[in-house]
Amino acid sequence: MREAVATSGAPTPIGPYVQGVLAQGKLLFISGQIGLTPEGDMVAADIRSQTRQSLENIRAILASVGAGLEHVVKTTIFLRSLEDFPVVNEIYAGFFGVHPPARTTVEVSALPRGALVEIEAIAVLP
Repeated sequence: MREAVATSGAPTPIGPYVQGVLAQGKLLFISGQIGLTPEGDMVAADIRSQTRQSLENIRAILASVGAGLEHVVKTTIFLRSLEDFPVVNEIYAGFFGVHPPARTTVEVSALPRGALVEIEAIAVLP
């Protein structure tokens, strides 16, 4: 009742996990995405670039199963510094518009590959 989701439009996982898991054909759980390009390179070391790339990765994983950002019902954002909260909010709002999903944001001491932000998502497919 669960299927691994993978796309070349997002980076290959850097550990023992998959980009996403589709459960019962309706729920998509997207693993945390950092600012890696689909080729596996980290974008610039600034919060704006890394947030955009994380969200583009999520968009690509959603697209691989015929969904879009409008299907996301919950995200979790992990930040190296809550001082970046306003900038992340600005970029996030640009992706999700006036109907954003539920969200949790937490500050963490470190993220993989020295990332400044990591975003995971849960979507309900049509």
